[in-house]
Amino acid sequence: MILHVDMDAYYASVEERDRPELSGHPVIVGGSVDSRGVVAAANYEVRRFGVHSAMPMATAVRRCPHAIILPVRMEHYSAVSHEIRSIFERYTPLVEPLSLDEAFLDVRGSVKLFGPVEEIGRRIKRDILSEVGLVASVGVAPNKFLAKLASDLDKPDGFVTVSEEGVQEFLDPLPVSRLWGVGKRADEILERLGIRTIGQLRRLLLPDLSRHFGAASAAHLHELAHGRDDRAVVPDREAKSISHETTFPVDIRDADVLRAWLLSLTEQVAGRLRRLKVFARTVHLKVRYSDFKTVTRSHSMPTASNTTGDLWSAVSENLLSRINLVGNPVRLVGVGVSSLGKHREQQGLLFEDQSKRDAELDAATDVIRDRFGSAAIQRGTSLGNRQDRAR
Repeated sequence: MILHVDMDAYYASVEERDRPELSGHPVIVGGSVDSRGVVAAANYEVRRFGVHSAMPMATAVRRCPHAIILPVRMEHYSAVSHEIRSIFERYTPLVEPLSLDEAFLDVRGSVKLFGPVEEIGRRIKRDILSEVGLVASVGVAPNKFLAKLASDLDKPDGFVTVSEEGVQEFLDPLPVSRLWGVGKRADEILERLGIRTIGQLRRLLLPDLSRHFGAASAAHLHELAHGRDDRAVVPDREAKSISHETTFPVDIRDADVLRAWLLSLTEQVAGRLRRLKVFARTVHLKVRYSDFKTVTRSHSMPTASNTTGDLWSAVSENLLSRINLVGNPVRLVGVGVSSLGKHREQQGLLFEDQSKRDAELDAATDVIRDRFGSAAIQRGTSLGNRQDRAR
């Protein structure tokens, strides 16, 4: 059995924990209205006004004028995430982080020490609350897809278990939009076919599904509708690649907003590389449109690196030009790296000087953000400022 642990409204919850006077008030974490900022996180109080992540801050403020807006403190959230990770690792070494606020855990080898899988999940949930002061939702299921889906069904403060025998009973009543990759366009196609639930989709023959979505996408939907997912939980130390991606609550058409999120994802990937003390040679960009079409592009850098600047240059200068972001509604974006190694290849004094400057910039930026918040220093095209500037 697999656990998926997902922190509820993570950035906003950390701010409420640090400032108890915010409790009960609508809180938004993100960029400023004046600089065309974007919502990075919204607590549950402000979500009632229709505010959600990836929304332009100006729109969020119009919907909830009395919301409290706070800057993103990414390094602080990263430090808190390390505390949470240390709790996971008490129970299993098989921890696969998806982002700062969620992770998969394979705890099948831990039942002799800590009891049944469900009890392990509840213990982790209690430990996070008592030691870190934050609330997590937990899904317990036979595989990663089902565990992630379960953790999202009863938020906030949820705990949902899916047994081996109860997979179809769990899946069948759910709307097809709950399946990974089903955005607005795919949902519309399925609606025209009279398919509204996962159970109805499961009973559709694969050749019929392929006529509408193509063989690869149809096979993906067919497998998920049957609750099948054979991916293993891969801890960082064994990972051959590292990636972060985000699925938007609503499709995004604004290319500047997408660039802002891609930079944020790039910063997270680079931060994980530095924490692991490894370097990456190849950078990957992933974009999924609302019609279910997924485009991926890769670029191999001349030299392996773990600096945010090098990775963002690869994304912004070498990959984005190969993907059309203008006018196409986007459901998901992701940034990843592969070809990992413990050493950086050196290519002469000029490169060494630039490498040193980039490393010093990352270190200085991390210190400043950790102490004063991410608004104290920002890169171009960030969540706080979408103007495309040099580093």
